[in-house]
Amino acid sequence: MSGAFRTGYLAVIGRPNVGKSTLTNRLVGAKVSITSKKAQTTRHRIHGIFTTADAQYIFVDTPGFQMTHKNALNRLMNRSVTSSFADVDVILLVVETGNWGNGEAEILRMLPPATPVLLVINKIDRLADKALLLPFIGKLAALHGFAEILPVSAEKGLGTDALLAAARAYLPEGPAVFEADDITDRNERFLAAEILREKLFRNLGEELPYGIAVEIEKFEQEGDLRRIHAAVIVDKDGHKPIVIGRGGERLKRISSDARREMETLFGGKVWLETWVKVKGGWADDERALKSLGYE
Repeated sequence: MSGAFRTGYLAVIGRPNVGKSTLTNRLVGAKVSITSKKAQTTRHRIHGIFTTADAQYIFVDTPGFQMTHKNALNRLMNRSVTSSFADVDVILLVVETGNWGNGEAEILRMLPPATPVLLVINKIDRLADKALLLPFIGKLAALHGFAEILPVSAEKGLGTDALLAAARAYLPEGPAVFEADDITDRNERFLAAEILREKLFRNLGEELPYGIAVEIEKFEQEGDLRRIHAAVIVDKDGHKPIVIGRGGERLKRISSDARREMETLFGGKVWLETWVKVKGGWADDERALKSLGYE
């Protein structure tokens, strides 16, 4: 392996809920992409950056490719995934151990032939019978000329060092694009919205309406204090009480959880004010999506 410094972009792709964001966070060593068990947690392409003595990895954490819902939001997310193929040096196709279906096969057909694809088999820690892993790897190896096949557990950190070492070989030689201590190219305003959206996903669980978003209406910094005004956008009037909860307790708890995480990430005090707004049909309105920062 060449000792020259290498820098490159790596797209992290796959179906919803296979662990793409968890893997990105693990590889970066910090939380730059939100996670939850609910599909479509990630709605934006997010660059996570990890720099070592001999390489800079720039991870593009994409939304899960959506095969069923066809509204404007999902069309934008799918466009985000496919456009990432053209802009990267390496593709990490993440699948869940033991699971390969039509969704993965469809993604495989879309991959550019010239870009090396590393197949990342995630959640190996959840496989009760480890003897099933090798036959699964053999089955997938026969489907496509993957550059590498790497079993990992993003949650436990198993195999992720080997993944980084394997990926480095496919990065082009060249200087770093970002500073050594950068972990993302997203600004604090964007990260604040993502943190609040994650807390909504985690606290509301199955009650969470699909048509929900976060809009940061004001972000001001005074020394180490950040004043953030955030609107939770829902699709219908009936969704407001779900988010707010009895006596406002649910939204208060969600906001407190988000504020504490923001303070940890930003390294300073946060004053966070949140409220709920209704924007009917926002997820199928491309102008509304652009105003909410969707690409």
